[in-house]
Amino acid sequence: MATTLWISAAVFALASGITDLLWRKIPNWLTYPAVPVAIVLHGIAGGWRGALLSVAGAALGLGIFFPFVLLRQLGGGDWKLIGALGAFFQARRLIPVLLIALIANGLMALMLVVAQKRLRTTIRNIGRLLGSLLWFRPPAPELTIDSAESAKVPFGIAAAIAVLGYAASQPWAVF
Repeated sequence: MATTLWISAAVFALASGITDLLWRKIPNWLTYPAVPVAIVLHGIAGGWRGALLSVAGAALGLGIFFPFVLLRQLGGGDWKLIGALGAFFQARRLIPVLLIALIANGLMALMLVVAQKRLRTTIRNIGRLLGSLLWFRPPAPELTIDSAESAKVPFGIAAAIAVLGYAASQPWAVF
């Protein structure tokens, strides 16, 4: 069963990364069934305790990133992806996977900023964003993901890299 969980998580993350790369969107038809599938698989593997830990992982992922959705710094598909990864990895493994994904996403963003020669603009925008948060104000519209001018990095790719890397580094017999 552990192998099924690892493979299911990897397939889900890879599909999310591909759809995010191709369409800049992670569709609901992919994210919605992932959570119950993960919960059922954990329930089969670990009984009610496994299922509850899966639900807790989903809640943790959704809870941590909900403020970023409200501030329009993270899209709804990315948010649901994180929740589904929480269901697959449970809370104890979600944090390392998210850290790897955030590092990968940051490196991709840095490469994009440098390639587009937007370093000065990006630094200024980060300062403006932090200033708005410091004063408890929503960020200006041009600082959100809704802005057509902002450079966007597909988080699904970073998540896929993180999940595949993390799963490859783990003993497959233990989940």
